Amino acid sequence: MSAAKPLTQVQPFLDPDTETWSYVVYDHPGGTAAVVDPVLDFDPASGHTNTAGAKRVVEFIHAEKLSVEWILETHAHADHLSAAPFIRKQLGGKIAIGDKISEVQKIFREVFNLEKQFLVDGSQFDHLFHDGEVFNVGELEARVIYVPGHTPADMAWMIGDALFVGDTLFMPDVGSARCDFPGGDAGSLYRSVQKLLALPEGIRMFMCHDYPPEGGREHRCETTVGEQKRNNIHLHQSVSEAEFVAMRTKRDANLPMPRLIIPSIQVNIRAGQMPPAEDNGVIYLKVPINHL
Repeated sequence: MSAAKPLTQVQPFLDPDTETWSYVVYDHPGGTAAVVDPVLDFDPASGHTNTAGAKRVVEFIHAEKLSVEWILETHAHADHLSAAPFIRKQLGGKIAIGDKISEVQKIFREVFNLEKQFLVDGSQFDHLFHDGEVFNVGELEARVIYVPGHTPADMAWMIGDALFVGDTLFMPDVGSARCDFPGGDAGSLYRSVQKLLALPEGIRMFMCHDYPPEGGREHRCETTVGEQKRNNIHLHQSVSEAEFVAMRTKRDANLPMPRLIIPSIQVNIRAGQMPPAEDNGVIYLKVPINHL
């Protein structure tokens, strides 16, 4: 009889300021881990960063005696700055994202008129994953699922029996991610979600964000494929693509821009690194006026 496959161990961490979930995903205590979507604390009023939230991730990994193999970004986030370089410096591991990140880099190199030296080939990351690529997190087999729509470069990570969906879906009572960022497309998001909902219903699904309905529940990070199919308010199984695109387009037209989109994108397309310092030794993030 073959040995049973190890159950994926998942430790979530909530960043209350941005309502972002980060995860440590591992095979067993003392084993191998991946960190998914780590958050760098950032105060936009002062421009100050700190690593208090990311240090909680580091402390957990030390406590469980884990070895970090991967630091996985589901996409170039528009609502928080990535702490991937801090995690790598503290724990090792390779920073990885989907190979379509180059499309996002091309878009925002123009938006922010970035320095000529900024490359749009994804080389800022240690590894670029392709759709369908298979890799390992210790004893866990992982698979890459390309899920464009929120951005042209989103990837979901299927690690063992746990699926990390980034900003494709939210909890069933919240719905789906916006599609009005440059390069986003509601039809693409609908088709991406259908790929995820075709997976076995018992697969555990982990969100990148949770925005609890007003006056409702506490933050949650975990649901299942089956629960999303039956109960997602935007994308349950009886919703057609045309219906979803019409709803999403109307809804997105009235949403405010994310509070941290301007600093976040500039940092996250660089794999979490800041832009180069200017000749006075200071690092600056640009604000395009009347452009986004």
